[in-house]
Amino acid sequence: MDRLAAMETFVYVVETGSFSAAARRLNIGQPAVSKAIAQLEARLAVRLLLRSTRGLTPTEAGLAFFERAKRAIEESDEADNAARGAASGLSGNLRICAAVTFGRLHIVPQLGPFLDQNPELNIDLMLDDRNINLVEEGVDLALRLGALSDSGLTARKIAECRRVVLGTPAYFAKHGEPTCPADLSEHQAIIYSLGGSANGPFKKADEEQPVIINGRIRVSAAEGLRAAVLTDQGLALASEWMFASELANGTVREAMRDWTLPNQDLWAVFPTGRMASAKARAFVEYVQGLLTKEV
Repeated sequence: MDRLAAMETFVYVVETGSFSAAARRLNIGQPAVSKAIAQLEARLAVRLLLRSTRGLTPTEAGLAFFERAKRAIEESDEADNAARGAASGLSGNLRICAAVTFGRLHIVPQLGPFLDQNPELNIDLMLDDRNINLVEEGVDLALRLGALSDSGLTARKIAECRRVVLGTPAYFAKHGEPTCPADLSEHQAIIYSLGGSANGPFKKADEEQPVIINGRIRVSAAEGLRAAVLTDQGLALASEWMFASELANGTVREAMRDWTLPNQDLWAVFPTGRMASAKARAFVEYVQGLLTKEV
């Protein structure tokens, strides 16, 4: 087995978590996969995988090799495409991670046209509100909302969206509608514990006021926030992205229109140290175009 094939075998083992799954993906026998990994470790004189009853775990050296091996495979694929004059046609697998609600509302419905443009491409979309380790999860591209906590990430801001105070007409009819930040202390807010949405301040012309909200319901997923708001249980400080269709059809209504909050940013994040692949770059451009149209 040549070096590039050995790299590909190792990458598949790490991504799938087992020799047997990697063998199925490569359409070869499991003994051939085991032999390839053993030869690779012997050639490098280092242990790449830890084997236990719970499965396979990359060592520190294995993670470093995985990162570079995957990059080498991607660059080899891109070189093949360039030689064939197929720069407009992407192929292989693209693993993406996005927040659950944002992905469900704005990414999943738009995958079809992108795949139609690239019939040789497969997309593996992880929907997760956590900031997962991109290298450990084998992610090529993450779409992350809000401020980035890790300044060492390779990231590019691709869009931003207004954050607003919103609630259903039924909630406002029962509890009244806030007109200024001070009014919010009299309302029940649905609090998204992972969103950092209580950051302020509110601004109106030259005036600034802090965000002070009360809430008896705190949720760890944006889907829960949406469900609570849409069942008239409270108002929310949320991005227009989270309630785009409901704002458009009047199911929810924006309050305090004279006051503004800091926008919510959308970032394209790549594994540290990796040059973004052509597939990842193309998908970022596609998403950026979609969100520009929405605005």
